[in-house]
Amino acid sequence: MSADNADADPPDSALAAHPETAYFWGHVAGAGELSDSCVTVETGDEAVADRLAAIAGGERTGHRVTEREYAHDTSVTRREDAYTVQVFGDLAGRAAAAFGLPVEGEAGGYRLDPLAVHDRQLLRGVVESCGTVCFKSSSGTVGLSVVHEDRALLDAVGSLLDGAPVDAPYGEPAEASSGYYFSVEDDAVPELGAWLYEGSEESGLFAPSRRRKLRRSLEQAESVDATLAVEP
Repeated sequence: MSADNADADPPDSALAAHPETAYFWGHVAGAGELSDSCVTVETGDEAVADRLAAIAGGERTGHRVTEREYAHDTSVTRREDAYTVQVFGDLAGRAAAAFGLPVEGEAGGYRLDPLAVHDRQLLRGVVESCGTVCFKSSSGTVGLSVVHEDRALLDAVGSLLDGAPVDAPYGEPAEASSGYYFSVEDDAVPELGAWLYEGSEESGLFAPSRRRKLRRSLEQAESVDATLAVEP
């Protein structure tokens, strides 16, 4: 497994296996789309938008505010920023051939194995782009789910979790308002979350808002554990 403190300079080719490109394509797989002449990806974090643009030689082309339903409770919505990054040219077609990413709504094969040597960064990009994290006050645990309209992507993410150096069991995909989702078992989230963001400060390959939310949720869970431990 590759460490986050590997060479942080992006490679000459956006298709090369590298921590930066793995992180980029993780975001594209989770919240992007490919056309014949453009790769488009959205992120809720401005810092990430700038980083993704720099990695692939793209540019920020838009900013809007959206309302998004929670996967498990569609009656609740949250307002989010959405920054659009686009890379114009033939990269989309080459990425579709190299990684099996869907083009203009067609079915994707998600052949992400060439990037899996940097599985930590790849999974971090996916989780930041189409993952949900929440503190469950009823159980004092942290939930982590991956939500996407294409079930084939969930299968690919499951394979990456199976090969990760931490134990991260997860459930079968189920239908959600925006497609499908699966959840990592709550007991595995602390170790998985720590592994996902290990070394991220040095590399800069992370969304500050998403990392902050995960850490805050884990701290809440730890506080509940500590309280239970001292109760008679």
